[in-house]
Amino acid sequence: MLALVAVAALAGCSMFEEASKSDTAKAQVGDCINVISGSAADSETEPVDCSSEKAVYKVMDVHDTKTECKEEYTSYEETLNGGTTAFLCLAPNFKEGACYNESPTTGYKSVDCSAPEASFKVTKRIDGETDEFLCDTAAIGYRIVPDPKMTFCLGSPQS
Repeated sequence: MLALVAVAALAGCSMFEEASKSDTAKAQVGDCINVISGSAADSETEPVDCSSEKAVYKVMDVHDTKTECKEEYTSYEETLNGGTTAFLCLAPNFKEGACYNESPTTGYKSVDCSAPEASFKVTKRIDGETDEFLCDTAAIGYRIVPDPKMTFCLGSPQS
């Protein structure tokens, strides 16, 4: 499971925790998130409309403490003074025809298909099914999300 982390460098009492949460940390189940930049120590993210190509992740679970997310999900954790203030479980929300960069430390990020950092292009998105055999033989890979059921067929960014 990949993890996105955001660290708030504010000192203060717990009554300021909610006010100091980022817009991402205030996201609700069903909202979508864009990753602007990511690192293992601190990520920059923002909530976006789920129909946007930049809506890389969809919020599946929201917690106030660190927890375990399903294996195919990415997590987002926001901390303040060393304690978790928000913990989100995020499912991929790839768009058909869009390209993404995949990093083992920071997860997925929407990128232009001509960008050198483009890892793959989603050639087909199948909602309601979890079957890699629905991808055509030209696919170079796939991603399966069991809940909600989604199959993403992947191709070369240049295709």
